[in-house]
Amino acid sequence: MAPHHPEDVGMTAAKPPQAAKAPRRAVAAAARTRQPTEVRRRLIVEAAVPLIAERGYASVGVRDVAAAAGVSVGTVTYHFGSVQEILSEAMVLHIERYYAELHEAAEQATSGAEALRLLVDALFTEDTDRHWRMWFDYWNAGEQGTDEAFSSGQARRYESWHQQIRALAERGVADGEFRSDDLDGFTVRFAALADGLALQRLRQAPPLTTEDARRHLNRLIETELGRRSPA
Repeated sequence: MAPHHPEDVGMTAAKPPQAAKAPRRAVAAAARTRQPTEVRRRLIVEAAVPLIAERGYASVGVRDVAAAAGVSVGTVTYHFGSVQEILSEAMVLHIERYYAELHEAAEQATSGAEALRLLVDALFTEDTDRHWRMWFDYWNAGEQGTDEAFSSGQARRYESWHQQIRALAERGVADGEFRSDDLDGFTVRFAALADGLALQRLRQAPPLTTEDARRHLNRLIETELGRRSPA
């Protein structure tokens, strides 16, 4: 069993014993504050998320994460093999939360057309700039690394994103709101345009407002899916 870190058990490290002092009693199990491994790992990952969003993936180190989580560097290295492992898990946590919220909002829409509109609105707000920074950091980290599990996770995540877009467009076609003979193609172009607009939005070269980003995506929907003419 790996040794406990002092901050995990709620006491300071023991000093060398002295003959004049009585032996120290063991701390009762109920008095210990050590948390399960999965809880401590989650605490560290949660603390890393805002750091990445504010500074960027490459600018966050293990000491930064330890300070944000309120633990020692030793505790961080005990639970994680590298800072890349921490930051990778933090980005995955954020991305999964972000797209889960988008999916939930779209599912509550009354139609496929409304669902796509809500999706576009949610993709580009002043608050989503942080998400897009993490999204591009996430992909950049995959390009630089050699971890096959990380790469396969990226592929699954992007495939899920495509499936979500296609499902909303397909719903609109089924409801008679849209028409399309190439939903797969529309899905690819929608995702690619969203990524491209997000990168331009972050770089501001040329300048791009959130309103214009949404307008471009909505124009794509209008052009490619249109609406069925009344019978």
